[in-house]
Amino acid sequence: MAITFEKVKHKSQSRLKGLHPVVETATVALIERCYARGVNIVITQGLRTIAEQNGLFAQGRTQAELNKAGLSHIKAQPDKPKVTNARGGTSYHNYGVAIDFALLLNDGRVVSWDTKLDVDKDGIADWMEVVDEANKLGFEWGGDWTSFKDLPHLQITFGLSTTLLRAGQQPAATKVAAAYAVIDKLQGEASEDMSKITELEQVIEEQEGRLAALEKRLNISGEETYAKDYEKAIQAAKDAGIITTSAYKSKIELNVITMLVNVGLANKALISFFKNFKA
Repeated sequence: MAITFEKVKHKSQSRLKGLHPVVETATVALIERCYARGVNIVITQGLRTIAEQNGLFAQGRTQAELNKAGLSHIKAQPDKPKVTNARGGTSYHNYGVAIDFALLLNDGRVVSWDTKLDVDKDGIADWMEVVDEANKLGFEWGGDWTSFKDLPHLQITFGLSTTLLRAGQQPAATKVAAAYAVIDKLQGEASEDMSKITELEQVIEEQEGRLAALEKRLNISGEETYAKDYEKAIQAAKDAGIITTSAYKSKIELNVITMLVNVGLANKALISFFKNFKA
């Protein structure tokens, strides 16, 4: 089964800390709305410290370039690719109003930055589906920049520059309220569908839990050893005359054969059953 919404959301939970409340709300909504479209994402960066930002700025630059930028105390990393033009204090990440994302493949383990990937096979690149949902929620996409495109980057700046944020200026209450209004409107429209998805996933998880318990009682191993179990059971069933070939057996048939073999019911009395069994 594909990874559930709760597990997708949990993957990003730690990187939501420190974000501006509006940006955090919009990010959770983005994860949810993308999931509803068949696209899983993970937040790879949220709030970033000044030191972390300077470390990224050092990538792809020589020590002379860092010295010129007033960062002589930072070690250059010229062998790495350049990832940002923003020094510490000049990135929206430093103020909790920006995030970076990547695609999360269905097993929930592999992260991808492939902007052309179309996992849900709807004819639209998954990356651009994320961008579409982000734009609706009020995010600005780094891929729209002309000087330095930052494809994983999304931000909500409330019309403030990093200079103003660095000086301590906070987003105006009217800007914050307007941003929440956009998010609330979109989420209100989609809440019923998302609720149905979550309920269905809970039912599926419960059924899978029951199946796992049954397999355990009947000595059926987990997925990683299914092939070996099947091979042994098929041979035992052949020896008992229950089946004559292992060809064209569905997983249901293989499970039934394996269970019966494991509990000692592989005998000729069941030949007629298997002849008439249809998956």
